[in-house]
Amino acid sequence: MYRFLARLMADRQATSRIAPLHETIRRALEQEILSGDRPPGARLPSETELAAQWGCARMTAGRALNALAQAGMVERRRRAGTVVARRRIQETVLEIHDIAAEIRTQGRVYGFRRLEWREKSADAESAGRLAVEEGAPLLAVLGVHLADGVPHALEDRLINLSVAPGAAVQSFETAPPGGWLLDHVPWTEAEHEIYAEAADTVSARHLAVKRPSPCLVMERRTWLAGVCVTHARLVFPAGQRRFTARLKHPPRA
Repeated sequence: MYRFLARLMADRQATSRIAPLHETIRRALEQEILSGDRPPGARLPSETELAAQWGCARMTAGRALNALAQAGMVERRRRAGTVVARRRIQETVLEIHDIAAEIRTQGRVYGFRRLEWREKSADAESAGRLAVEEGAPLLAVLGVHLADGVPHALEDRLINLSVAPGAAVQSFETAPPGGWLLDHVPWTEAEHEIYAEAADTVSARHLAVKRPSPCLVMERRTWLAGVCVTHARLVFPAGQRRFTARLKHPPRA
């Protein structure tokens, strides 16, 4: 149902005339979450509040909230109510790391320098990275993470604006897009691909290393209910990054 999210948002008024009321309520709440108006951890109206707001039965409001919960966008708690889902930790591989927080935890000064920022329509290459149709609205951001003023990682990121429209009004001049996404856009699935690669001309220039110095590359994708939110390619000079995953063997039956 999310594959046509952009069209559904644009045609909300038209679809609301023919869609069941619980579906209209779900779409309205979904749009508030995806736009960042209701960030992760924010409380949604209760069934009683939604029923009063929309002039419907509590059961109708409950169906809308349950649909959002089944999609992984919200969490329903018996006493705390319904809240927007926070980022979920990968249980068996790696966390979605916030580079800024990691650098600051090490006692170093964090910085970010934006190199490029542009909205664009997806071409064949970027459409493949995000698994969207060519022509879909995207935001492309290229920047360098700094630790004590020294290049720490080069980030090449694409953001699907159909899922995260709020990113289009963020400049990301001194703060990276990854941190904003973690704070404002929930995700339900993530993938990491890690490999070694020699620095190319762009990486060598922005990371202040010589070609063909070895680099560690991590490609990361996150999804929300089956739709790709973002794809990031992070390039680290050799020795700047280490990944650790600790796995626990499940007990035998």
